[in-house]
Amino acid sequence: MSGLKKKYLNFIKKQETAGEKFKDKQGQLKFFYLPFCTKLFKLYKLKKRPILVGLSGSQGSGKSTISQILKIVLQSNFKLNVVCFSIDDFYKTLFERKKMSKSIHPLFITRGVPGTHDSKMLYKIIKNLLKKNFNTVKIPKFDKSIDDRLKMKYWQKIKKKPDIIIFEGWCVGAKPQLSKELKKPINILEKFEDTKLTWRKKVNNELKINYKKIYNLIDKKIYLKIPNFKYVLKWRLLQEKKLRLKTKKKVMTNNQIKKFVMFYERVTKNMVKNYQKKDCVIIIDKNHKIKSIRF
Repeated sequence: MSGLKKKYLNFIKKQETAGEKFKDKQGQLKFFYLPFCTKLFKLYKLKKRPILVGLSGSQGSGKSTISQILKIVLQSNFKLNVVCFSIDDFYKTLFERKKMSKSIHPLFITRGVPGTHDSKMLYKIIKNLLKKNFNTVKIPKFDKSIDDRLKMKYWQKIKKKPDIIIFEGWCVGAKPQLSKELKKPINILEKFEDTKLTWRKKVNNELKINYKKIYNLIDKKIYLKIPNFKYVLKWRLLQEKKLRLKTKKKVMTNNQIKKFVMFYERVTKNMVKNYQKKDCVIIIDKNHKIKSIRF
């Protein structure tokens, strides 16, 4: 346990910034990460096969950090082989989205919503990771600063069969809406740039068919619930501010971010409203801290 605690605290220290300190670090390890990982370990022993964990939550809610902590605990304490990846790495290439923007709707040039991921590749890779007879799997890498997929030589190479697969993403597990719910525009983007509902209908249809097929493979879901949608913008601005300090690569301006989060608004609000109570739910408070955890 002392080795785990050291790795866990070292990781958190690297994640912390001057303005953002993690609260109740040891308590979270004891009352959330360890009990949840114990459940995963028991499920893995029971099923005798790789377990797929779906971790979802809005932009900036802390998915990447939580998935890395789960990986540290599962590897250190339970000696399990863990693979982590994000739905963001499965965005279609810029060339493919340009084609979509011409053939379906101009809004598909912007990555983010269901339909802008390569769902066929994602499904195939998850199925390969879950296979009994495991062969090396390559997971793509997407570079947001160039808005395109990286060359195959930079992809994540999985050589050993995983015990636990942590699949994280803002829309992981998202459900489609009823057709009548799509009619009323949710923001100015939909009102003025999707007047015929073509874009939102296509996004909804993707959730109904291609994404449902992927999400049905998930064994255990974790949902990070934010207070409301206005915090998506607040935390996204904070993320970009951190990125500006870290990199020389191109980052978005505040106005670009304001428009960008509008693309996510409909699906995010629907997830906040209709999350499954049977899932593991982590309530994030207004200060970006874990308020409570429900198994």
